[in-house]
This record gives sequence, structure tokens and C-alpha cells, in this order.
Amino acid sequence: MLTHSLFFLLGLTLLIVGADVLVRGAAKLALSFGVSPLVIGLTVVAFGTSAPELAVSVGATLNGNPDLAIGNVVGSNIANILLILGISALVAPLVVHEQIIRQEIPIMLGASVLMVVMALDGTITRLEAGVLFALVIGYSVFLIRQSRQASAELESGFADEMPPDSNWDRHWSVQIGLIVVGLLALVQGSNWLVGAAVAFAQAFGVSDLVIGLTVVAVGTSMPEVATSIVAAMRGQRDIAVGNVVGSNVFNIFAVIGVTGLVSAGGIPISEAARNFDLWVMLAVAFACLPIMLTGREISRWEGGVFLAYYAAYTAYLVLDAQGHDLLPAFSNVMLGYVMPITVITLIVSIMRHNGRQTQ
Repeated sequence: MLTHSLFFLLGLTLLIVGADVLVRGAAKLALSFGVSPLVIGLTVVAFGTSAPELAVSVGATLNGNPDLAIGNVVGSNIANILLILGISALVAPLVVHEQIIRQEIPIMLGASVLMVVMALDGTITRLEAGVLFALVIGYSVFLIRQSRQASAELESGFADEMPPDSNWDRHWSVQIGLIVVGLLALVQGSNWLVGAAVAFAQAFGVSDLVIGLTVVAVGTSMPEVATSIVAAMRGQRDIAVGNVVGSNVFNIFAVIGVTGLVSAGGIPISEAARNFDLWVMLAVAFACLPIMLTGREISRWEGGVFLAYYAAYTAYLVLDAQGHDLLPAFSNVMLGYVMPITVITLIVSIMRHNGRQTQ
């Protein structure tokens, strides 16, 4: 077990370092060709922070562990909102840019609904995966075209996300080398992480899906954690939100799309994921909208609610995996008391916000 733990940590480290090196090389190469920081932030950085999820999901599918691949994406999308936005909002209340409310969140909601619909029959086929991959290409082209009309303020904000200026990586050959090294690190890191995760699942009698939804999902979300928290601390709080929303879109379109295309029979979706986890992912995505509409910010108390729900979701998965006697009582408390109180609180917040706007 100690060996598996070591390989898990080494794999996770390689994923994080590989993503950082890949983003640095790609961003510098794009800047060398005159691409704006905004375009790089919306595409290269977003792809880069989703690179660990892509590497792990493709590796898991090729190794015959599709539940781990699906659990990784679904769990990462849940963790991105509840865990990362929760922590970031506790660091500083998160201002939500109007474009994120008007455009990016609806796209994320649409992507989430589309994935759930595709998964209902038990398989995301190669054709459906091809549709998702085509959508990520169209989405990227749309963002690049839209960025030409972007404001100087938004442009300067994304400039802060760029790697620090240095002399050693200014030549294109070094930048391409960084990209290659980053990709190799991602591949090797994913192999070690997936192998260790499967060993954990077998040792503890926990399913690949639960391991993917929890340990692997949080691990592959580390680049998003770092990016969003640093952005919140620097005052670039709209970028902290945009990074999470954009990453969720790329996870569905790019990660599921590519994973489905490399799998001969598509991606099988387990009954457990269809009956529960996919719907949690969808509910969490929709939960963003009313919170962000109340004053166009995620306050500290709302961030605390996000974190509490993530802790409750993780506790549910652990209790369910163990078949614990407390599971029915825990579920009844969550469904009968906690969630209704949260919904009522959100409705009151929205009504107060609308009342202030009409005055």
C-alpha cells in the first residue's frame, strides 16, 4: 500500500508540474506569434488546467477503467464549483463578470445537460463523443473571435495570468520543448495515478467510480485550485470564477469528447453514475446561477455553503461505499432539512436583490 501511495503522489505531482510546464510553453509560444493574452487565457490556460483530467480519463479508458474516467470528469466538475469556488470565496468574495453570467454559465449548463442526456442510455458513443469534440472546437473559435472586441480591462486582467517574463524561454525551440516535456509528464503522471487509484479501489473494496469522484477528481483539479485561489488573492476575482466555469465546459466537451473517440466502443456509463452522480453535477451547475445573480458576486457565506455541500457529498459517497447504517438517516437530513433551507435562503436573497433593484 505504501508503494501505491508513493506512485499516487508522484503521479499527482507529475500531472500538476506537467500542466504548468505545458501552459508556460504554449502561452509563450502563442505570445511569440502575436496572440493576445485574452485569447491565451480563454483557450491555452483553460485547456492546460483541464489537461490532467484529459490525461487521466484517456489513460483510464485505455486501461479498461471507464468508471474512473467518468468519475474523474463528473467529480472534477462538482469539485470545481463546490470546493474551488467555495475556498476562493472564503479568501475574498468573488465578483462575477457580466459576461460570465450572460454567456459562460449558460454554456456550462448546456454542456452539463447535453452530457446527462447522452449518458442516459448507458453509453456515450463515439458519434456523441465526436459531437462534443466538435463543440469544443467551435467554442474555442467563438472565444477567439469574441476576444477581438474585448475591453482593455478584460485584456489586462488575463495578462496577469500569463507566465512571468524571462529570457531563457523566449526562443520557439525552448517553448516547443516545454510543451513536449509537459505532455510527457502528463502521460506518465496519469499512468502512475490511474494505476495507484485502481489499486486503492481494489484494496479498500471501493468502486473505480467512487475513487474517480473523490481522490482522483480532487487531485486532477489541483491546477484549477491553484489558479483560482491565486487569482482571488491578487484581486482578479472574475478570472477565478471564469477559470472554474471554463474548465467545466472543457472537461465535458474536450475530455469526454477525446476519451470517447479513443475508446472503440465509446464510454460506458454505470448505473450508479446515471442514477445519482450525473444529476448532482447538473444540480451543482444550476446552483451557480441564482447565487451569482444575487449582487453578481459569491459572498463568503455562500462559499461556506458550497464547501459544506461538498463535504456532505463526499460523506455520502463514503457512507454509501461502506454500506453504513447511517446512510438513510444522513440522506433524510440532507433532503428533508438542509437542501430546503438552502433553497429558501437563495429565494429570499434573490427577492431582496430584485427589491433593491426596483427601488
